Amino acid sequence: MKAAQITKYGEIEDIQLNEIGVPVMGHNEVLIKTKFAAVNPLDVMNITGSVKLIQNLAFPQTLGNEIVGEIVNLGDKVSNFKKGDIVYSRLPLDHIGGFAEYITVPTKSISNIPSNLTPKQATAIPLTGLTAYQGLLEELKVEPGKKLFILGGSGSFGQIAVPIAKSLGLEVIVSGNARSKDYILSFGADQYIDYKSENYWDILGSIDYVIDTIGGKEVEREMSIMKPGGKLLSLVAGPNREFAKSHELPVWKQILFGLAGMKWDVLAKKYKVEYKFLFVREEGSQLQEIAKIIEVNNITPIIDDHVFTINEIKSALNLVKKGGMRGKVLITF
Repeated sequence: MKAAQITKYGEIEDIQLNEIGVPVMGHNEVLIKTKFAAVNPLDVMNITGSVKLIQNLAFPQTLGNEIVGEIVNLGDKVSNFKKGDIVYSRLPLDHIGGFAEYITVPTKSISNIPSNLTPKQATAIPLTGLTAYQGLLEELKVEPGKKLFILGGSGSFGQIAVPIAKSLGLEVIVSGNARSKDYILSFGADQYIDYKSENYWDILGSIDYVIDTIGGKEVEREMSIMKPGGKLLSLVAGPNREFAKSHELPVWKQILFGLAGMKWDVLAKKYKVEYKFLFVREEGSQLQEIAKIIEVNNITPIIDDHVFTINEIKSALNLVKKGGMRGKVLITF
């Protein structure tokens, strides 16, 4: 089968299209024939090695973190899925490989796709859905009636995070581009800020929770609009010591991440808030819950007009690296 692989950390141009054998299932795994694989900024980071302290790869490594496909074979201990099921997955951190015609996945990491979505549409859900679910429920531990601000929430993350947040009883404020305003408001957002014409830090205050998708200088601006005791969750700014300790990473990583994240912890102390970082993990049971939310709210994620083949993987990754897509970029098989 054909697979997009790297043999070392490097650049997008270092990717090789190789013919490799169809993987062999374990007892609790299924063999999936890939229909679509999503292309994400995380895939670019996997290539460069910028997240290797969290998600270290073993070479040669087939790339790809997010898929939808058809189950074509079952491990001998699998009883909760059947051949022909269409499933989606954020692949395990230590078992990625979605840019290939077939992949084996543990059943604990998959779920049937939402009934209101096509396989193509469903490919946009696992990473962003799990990020929103784990961020709101596990990291922020949100309470109903409180205010959430999502900076840069007009893209694929916002279209999932907003309805999940609303289902948890939050007041939701989003900033983003003008063209996405009506779309995000249709999911229940209470307020929308056009970042080109309005400064959120001049408008907002007394925010309980912030989800940061931008990083950099925005982190301090976000903290400045928060209530004392509030919680800020960044998806991009980077880990700190608390992240390393909570994930039970080795002591040397706790020290390293503590030093790297010290600037965020210092700012958090200044504004009397809590800084957190999320690196989303696989979880099939949570994908089942996310599917229910998608079905109830009839969410239809946006797929970018650019849909590539595996032979065009470098072009797909370069597009994602450059940014400016309208929705999720996909590889079709």
